[in-house]
Amino acid sequence: MFTESKNLKRVVSVSAAALCLLSSLRIAPVNEIESIAADTTLSAFEITEEMTIGWNLGNTLDATISDKNGVPVENPGLATETSWGCPKATQELFDAIKAKGFNTVRVPTTWFQHLDENDNIDPEWMARVKEVVDYGIKNDMYIILNVHHENWINRTDLVDAYDDIKPRLLKIWSQVSEEFKDYDQHLIFECMNEPRAVGKDWEWWWNEPVAESEVINKLEHDFVDLIRSGDGPYAKTRLLMLPGYCASHELVFTEAIDVPDDPYVAVSIHAYSPYNFTMNTGKDGQHDTFTSQFNTELETILTNMRNTFIDKNIPVVIGEMGASDFGNTEARCAWATTYITTAKKYGIPCVLWDNNQILSSDPLVAAKQDKGELHGYIDRNTYEWYPESEKVVDTMMSIINDDSIEWGCEGHLPELKHQALSDGTLFLGGPIEIDAAKADTYQNTTPGGDGEVSWSQLENKEVAIKFTGATPVLCFSDTGYGNWTEINAYTVDSENGIAYYLMSSVPDAWGEDPASIAHMQAKTLKVTNVEGIYILNEPEGEIDTPKPTSKIYKISIKDVDRAKSLDATIEGAAGTKISGCVGYVTGEDWNQIEWTGAVGTDGKIVITTPLADIPASVERVEFQIWSNFDAVDMTSYEFTDGSTEPSSEDVSTGNGDANCDNDVNMADAVLIMQYLSNPDIYGVGKADGITEKGLENADVYGNDGVTNADALAIQEYRLALIEKLPVPAGVEV
Repeated sequence: MFTESKNLKRVVSVSAAALCLLSSLRIAPVNEIESIAADTTLSAFEITEEMTIGWNLGNTLDATISDKNGVPVENPGLATETSWGCPKATQELFDAIKAKGFNTVRVPTTWFQHLDENDNIDPEWMARVKEVVDYGIKNDMYIILNVHHENWINRTDLVDAYDDIKPRLLKIWSQVSEEFKDYDQHLIFECMNEPRAVGKDWEWWWNEPVAESEVINKLEHDFVDLIRSGDGPYAKTRLLMLPGYCASHELVFTEAIDVPDDPYVAVSIHAYSPYNFTMNTGKDGQHDTFTSQFNTELETILTNMRNTFIDKNIPVVIGEMGASDFGNTEARCAWATTYITTAKKYGIPCVLWDNNQILSSDPLVAAKQDKGELHGYIDRNTYEWYPESEKVVDTMMSIINDDSIEWGCEGHLPELKHQALSDGTLFLGGPIEIDAAKADTYQNTTPGGDGEVSWSQLENKEVAIKFTGATPVLCFSDTGYGNWTEINAYTVDSENGIAYYLMSSVPDAWGEDPASIAHMQAKTLKVTNVEGIYILNEPEGEIDTPKPTSKIYKISIKDVDRAKSLDATIEGAAGTKISGCVGYVTGEDWNQIEWTGAVGTDGKIVITTPLADIPASVERVEFQIWSNFDAVDMTSYEFTDGSTEPSSEDVSTGNGDANCDNDVNMADAVLIMQYLSNPDIYGVGKADGITEKGLENADVYGNDGVTNADALAIQEYRLALIEKLPVPAGVEV
């Protein structure tokens, strides 16, 4: 399963629970499974269209057994299947999945505990995997079989481990492909699962390409070559799924995938997105409402998949996706509506992650559960769907079965007619090589000294960069190279190596009068050879541009006394929860001071940021509003001595969120009582304990430290016996 970083740099850039239509079952006799054959050979895109929507048999064949020190035990046999708490898979389970409307089952499978010293697969384990695969094949379903949770792939030294990984990876797949060689196109092979550098800072996310991507590319080319060299009747036409680094949806990783020149490969992506809605239990997590910001962020993520792959005739399968159950069924249904509708229009099948985990009815047990991992949809003992999660699944099925939404109808970008480079204005000639590794000497950008530009040259135009290598970003700055602003290409002609940048998006990104723009430069995140930068007329045709995901206000702090604070007043509807940051650049690094809050009863909230927290060399900051940005506005700002009191509803010290999951409920009261009664287990620094921030949040009564009165106040607040938190001293609870 994919976990996104909790500290990502922000880049500028109706519940519909309906009953699903039950699919009929076509059961093949057991003795026909090994000889099953399709009447016709499907293309890769025809396969992904027939897959429609899928379900993951999570925490089952991918489970492992370790000793008390976390070391995998040797030769655990078939016991691994139930070692993580899920019952054995059955034909009845697959029948229930098919009856609900799913046409694909992904079978995550871990192999390393079932290998001998020569990497031969235990015949008993292979037979069990085959038995489970056959459960789906009997139902005429598509089955994705992979290599999952392999500690010899997901390792700290991945960047240097190609020669070590290749023999074992190919040995496993040579045995699997031989075992299943007579299975038709209903069986899909997925090379790896979330390959990554475990323990590195960039294990889950980084702001530039990582060298491990090259290792993954080489291994996947080897995998494709191996499968295609097989002697089975479907060796050349079996769909093969290839993930990029950690199977991430982030452009920095997907653009690094070297897709083999093969008509039957698909990119495999995991997207529990937007992370702050679907899984994040930290301070940035927000789950009550699927906000317009979340909606835009999700649409942007899926659009990037379309633009990067589908539009270039490369299929995509979202092998894992889901939204943990935070008791927010209506919001999850709204999330599912956007997710499945957009993916269906682009022609991307989605496979729902299910680990059979639900919130315990015991409050003490529930208080210890990871709320971001509650991805249970069907009870695997009874084959009944969990009531609240079933509403989410039914929402998905209602969209899949809605004939008014045509599969793949928006799989290609609108056709645009760009002005020829030769008919435009050459702004900067090349070739010029720029290299991200040479940022210290400013050789990661094209020269700026001779590249003066005025807004009058750019307004109502587009800029084109002819290039080879990594796709560049386009940068703008003022006469002193201040207010550095970057925009990404809105479309790229990969065949001819031309990236296009729409100038109508510049003013919002610039954040002030664009007349102050004086320099325009290309920048690379890797290595790029810029052959020329051109100013062109706007293209003819419908332009599909990304929607904003935040509001940004640029504020000069040059010559402001750093003993003061920046007080930004935000106005909107009372109770609106918001978050954002005050961001700034130092050298090549983006830094941000994050904040969260809620609009007060007076329709305002003041966000105070001490300027002492910002380096003296910084002359301009960005005040960004992230969540619910379309419902509020920053109406004014001033520099004060820092004494401004926050709104009474500001999400800050004393708000009651003891477990820091961005929600105030009974679990917070339980954690406070656990902390007070047994600090050796629930104290600060303990595995199940409260955090320092949690202690600040927990002191909601009297500002006298954390006591049982705080737990009582939270309970009374949830029961609407008191109006708000914190509760001033002297008020009886």
